[in-house]
Amino acid sequence: MFLTDAQKQWRSLAAGWQGVDWVLMALPVALTGFGSIVIHSIQRNTVNAHYGLNHAVLGVIGLGLALWVARSRYEHLLNWQWIIYGLVNLLLVAVMFIGTVGGGAQSWIAVGSFYVQPSEFAKLSIIITLAAMLSARDASTLWGVGSAIAVIVLPWLLVFIQPDLGTSLVFGAITLAMLYWANCNPGWLVLFVSPLVAAIMFHLVLPGWLVWSLAMGLIAWFTLPWRWFSTVVATAVNLVAGKLGDVAWGLLADYQKDRLVLFLDPDKDPLGGGYHLIQSRIAIGAGKLWGQGLGQGTQTQLSFIPEQHTDFIFSAVGEEWGFVGSMVVIAAYWLICFRLVIIAQNAKDDFGSLLVIGVLAMIVFQVVVNIGMTMGLAPITGIPLPWLSYGRSALLTNFIALGMVESVANFRHRLKFTD
Repeated sequence: MFLTDAQKQWRSLAAGWQGVDWVLMALPVALTGFGSIVIHSIQRNTVNAHYGLNHAVLGVIGLGLALWVARSRYEHLLNWQWIIYGLVNLLLVAVMFIGTVGGGAQSWIAVGSFYVQPSEFAKLSIIITLAAMLSARDASTLWGVGSAIAVIVLPWLLVFIQPDLGTSLVFGAITLAMLYWANCNPGWLVLFVSPLVAAIMFHLVLPGWLVWSLAMGLIAWFTLPWRWFSTVVATAVNLVAGKLGDVAWGLLADYQKDRLVLFLDPDKDPLGGGYHLIQSRIAIGAGKLWGQGLGQGTQTQLSFIPEQHTDFIFSAVGEEWGFVGSMVVIAAYWLICFRLVIIAQNAKDDFGSLLVIGVLAMIVFQVVVNIGMTMGLAPITGIPLPWLSYGRSALLTNFIALGMVESVANFRHRLKFTD
């Protein structure tokens, strides 16, 4: 059988994506298309009626980026890791001086009519940098762990002071997951998050704070060198964390404090900080089993839910598409995460595997927190729902991350040499 020149060119082009996981590629595309429909439905009677089309167009651009990245060898990122890290940190610094304020945070840089959010792209920078460092020196030693955490401190601090609490929490989730995958002692991971837990317990359950601090001392005794010194330090850090929590609390804006506290009882301030959550729960409950229908949701169509096209888009899904539609969306995310785990396990090297785990942690954390906050199961932290929420920088970031994962899948086969 002879092939025409056009067929040869097509086969040559397609050969660059032979190892791509097309199921994984299709799911985010479907979520983006569905997101465009939902966004158009809830914004069609507002001045932002074009948002649905914008989301779809940017999704096409994002898909193009993902396919291009998937065709490129991910190992080349090892040569660019510090350049990417430096550029992202420069952008985060630039936000402090020329950034635009929105939603209480100075997080955007205006580039013509397009607003770039550097903190979104910083997620990719952290994943790439951590994967490179932990593949060269895993987290089974304190030196490896310390080196990895030292790299995260600067971008995390720059994002936290914007203040962008949601993204800074995503950084933490990515770091913990990648350290665990790189053979970090689980006890060390508990010690990393222990000061935050101690600060919370200090204000909620004072005896619990004391018990927790002593427990952290025991973990340090069994997992760290210099037992006596480590135990004393770990206990003291958790005891002091309670007071330091007051200092960190003072750095948060008032709206962020409301978001973190009022999810427990939004009725305390039904017209203020609790308003988002109350309206969101009403919308999700109103959807019942099959939903009220596209464009028929009263809460969404009358704009009772603030930020319903971004952070609270799952509320619109629940009202207009019901329990069944919501479960289909959750199932899509579950399948995405399942495919990511398979790719991470089958990667040909540690660098590729760690890249995938970083992306997995980013997606899982954002999905769980976003959906949880719309139902009152998690604090409202301003974290978008991947591929579904409107947000140009976030959408491009998620598609580039998808491309990195597909590159690992595409080039997962080791080179074989014959005699």
